[in-house]
Amino acid sequence: MSNFLKRALTAGAFVAVLLSATWFSHLTFFLLFFVITILGLWEFYTLSEKAGNKPQKIAGTVTGAFLFAANAYVSFGDHDLRSLALLIPVFFLVFILELFRKKENPFGNIAYTLLGIFYVALPFSLLHHILTISGAYSYEILFGCWFILWSNDSGAYLAGSAFGKHKLFPRVSPGKSWEGSIGGAIIAYLITWVISGWYQSISRMDWFIIASILIVIGTLGDLVESLYKRSLNVKDSGRLLPGHGGILDRFDSLLMAIPFVFTYLYLYRL
Repeated sequence: MSNFLKRALTAGAFVAVLLSATWFSHLTFFLLFFVITILGLWEFYTLSEKAGNKPQKIAGTVTGAFLFAANAYVSFGDHDLRSLALLIPVFFLVFILELFRKKENPFGNIAYTLLGIFYVALPFSLLHHILTISGAYSYEILFGCWFILWSNDSGAYLAGSAFGKHKLFPRVSPGKSWEGSIGGAIIAYLITWVISGWYQSISRMDWFIIASILIVIGTLGDLVESLYKRSLNVKDSGRLLPGHGGILDRFDSLLMAIPFVFTYLYLYRL
């Protein structure tokens, strides 16, 4: 099987599962992204070990999963946000556990453990609140975010392949160009115009502000993950998705952009 066909089949299956689970119900979204969060955390910790770090893989993964589940619990119904205060002592247990591990560079291990939770589990957890920002579960905003990100990535790839000459950030990602980024942004804004007509739970202006966040911060998120992999001298974060790498490779733009989108939406809502 050619690499192109492998990538196409993987992408099709990935998109189908993602959209179906999100469209069907909050529960199916929770189940899918609960697994994705766990896999993403384990992938992050496995990568960090390549640099000689010894993060608390099990404790970090369990804590991140708990963070995701706790945010789901709050968003499922009229549960007080104070319920999330229970998470605070859980985070500090990471420091205490390191006392008993007898590993070198203990505070480096603590830092990488908490970084995985902050970088992977927290953004995925915020998705629950975006899905329920109207007071009831609605997939529209998240669908829109995905379509914008995917159109930006596809447009950047096509424009970069055809016209790319000026490197965007050669130290981190030699393949990305300014021409590709501009082309991706144009396609993404065109898709945003269409989406804003489909999904009217927020205004057209809000859609374009969100699109701008996704285009800029999503691109930077891709570069951040490339920086992380380059520091470890690896090409892909994992091999879970044939032809596409791992969880972090597929969600790098989303992980960085979602906290910004979440903040904007909640400021807008208030």
